[in-house]
Amino acid sequence: MKFFPLIAFIFLTATTFSQTKMRPVNELIDQTDSGWKLVKEWTNTAKNKVEILPADPQKAKDALYHTQVTTSSPMGAIVYKTGGILIDNGWIRILGSGSAKLNRSLPDWNKGKSFKEFGEAPSFFLIADDALGGFYILNGGALGTDLGKVYYFAPDNLEYEQLDITYSEFLEFCFNNDLDKYYSGSRWESWKKDLAALHGDQVFNFYPFLWTEEGSDINKVQRKMISVEEQYSLNLDLRKQLGH
Repeated sequence: MKFFPLIAFIFLTATTFSQTKMRPVNELIDQTDSGWKLVKEWTNTAKNKVEILPADPQKAKDALYHTQVTTSSPMGAIVYKTGGILIDNGWIRILGSGSAKLNRSLPDWNKGKSFKEFGEAPSFFLIADDALGGFYILNGGALGTDLGKVYYFAPDNLEYEQLDITYSEFLEFCFNNDLDKYYSGSRWESWKKDLAALHGDQVFNFYPFLWTEEGSDINKVQRKMISVEEQYSLNLDLRKQLGH
């Protein structure tokens, strides 16, 4: 896989996170589709199951404008060209401009979390999440000095785990990594069957919590489907209560 040049991406990311004056959408669209060509090349050779969700043209323009990232980058291309991307039958959901199966856009999902109003500089970006209630976050300064690197807000310890990868490398992880191995111990016996009923704006909620000793065996805990919004807020509240 050819990675989007790291230096260029970091420059783009820094520009995005410090943006105060919003650029018009026509200035964000790369007419050569360079970012999308890269993403398509990567998806065509992916080892894992990848489902590209269709984008609504107007919603895609709005999402791109609110994200303020050019389509020459993989992130901008995914926001503009897709309603999102589902990995491994929807176990991981990469945010785009929103669709019926993934009814959240990247900028709308982040509004009120990493920034209050569009045009403000976000200190992080929630770029994807998984069925477990784990969240993949692009650091814009809130998580450390490594701008442009991805963290995983893990449901089994409520820690921000540094993955030491860029957004492009995160895509490579989603497309080609051995997810059974990565999520070892976090996939219960009937997860494939249960996943089929899960919507893109939902996650599985577990009790006892996965970060407790009682919740250490995922096959023995109770689980139910709740909204991803509720789970994200719960994770933050529990992390605060635990003094993290």
